[in-house]
Amino acid sequence: MLYAESTAAAKRVAFRAALASGELQRVPGAFNPLSARLIERHGFDGVYISGAVLSADLGLPDIGLTTLTEVAGRSHQIARMTNLPALVDVDTGFGEPMNVARTVQELEDAGVAGLHIEDQVNPKRCGHLDGKEVVDEATALKRIRAAVDARRDPNLLIMARTDIRAVSGLQAAVDRAKALVDAGADAIFPEAMTSLEEFATVRAAVDVPVLANMTEFGKSELFTVDQLRDVGVNLVIWPVSLLRLAMGAAARGLEELDAAGSLQAVLPQMQHRADLYDLVDYEGYNQFDSGVFNFTVTR
Repeated sequence: MLYAESTAAAKRVAFRAALASGELQRVPGAFNPLSARLIERHGFDGVYISGAVLSADLGLPDIGLTTLTEVAGRSHQIARMTNLPALVDVDTGFGEPMNVARTVQELEDAGVAGLHIEDQVNPKRCGHLDGKEVVDEATALKRIRAAVDARRDPNLLIMARTDIRAVSGLQAAVDRAKALVDAGADAIFPEAMTSLEEFATVRAAVDVPVLANMTEFGKSELFTVDQLRDVGVNLVIWPVSLLRLAMGAAARGLEELDAAGSLQAVLPQMQHRADLYDLVDYEGYNQFDSGVFNFTVTR
């Protein structure tokens, strides 16, 4: 009932242990707190909180328009609703190194298990679009050092994302990944890899966990979990998938409503009321309420 039983600290410890286990962690993106609970219900290993999804949810493009307050608030809402560890996208950290430090502590207070900071310039853009620009190595390393120095819980995972592959090639991505690890990054997110061989090359270059981004309609082929596991990837995210599925279904439903004047034909595609009530633990709230108000007011 209400929120997750596991504390933020416990989820961070569990996330670290899972990444160290050698078993690939499957982490779909949650577009709201209810979908985070659904991800847990279906047996996945974690919940991802995408900057692109948060932007889209606000009706904005993914070009760095969201604020730290918005990201921290949504992350708190999602992280507290599931016993799974939550990994959040904090773009470029919302400013200079001191802003990055504040970002880390705000997200730490929000209860996430980890976050990733990228090396794009401000304003950033979607990692799978052309025309990206990255900062110089010194600036990228300052961001990671600031993040590592700012965290108060040593189990909070600080992941470094690098977008340099699309700008300067694979070797540049390998070199930057190594430098980011030397600066203190606990894990590496090499964005927009174009083949399994590229993931394998990054994996061989660093001794920390490596993340694969399996976003649809992007630069990367949609590799399977088994394929990614075979090249040593430790964690895979599907950041926008649930939002795309939900919005696609919503659009088709609206088309049906407009054409037929009723949604009777698409009822089988809907989540049933009983399933929704089960997911939000309606019965648990009812029992709690009955237990509290189990007295009679005398007149």
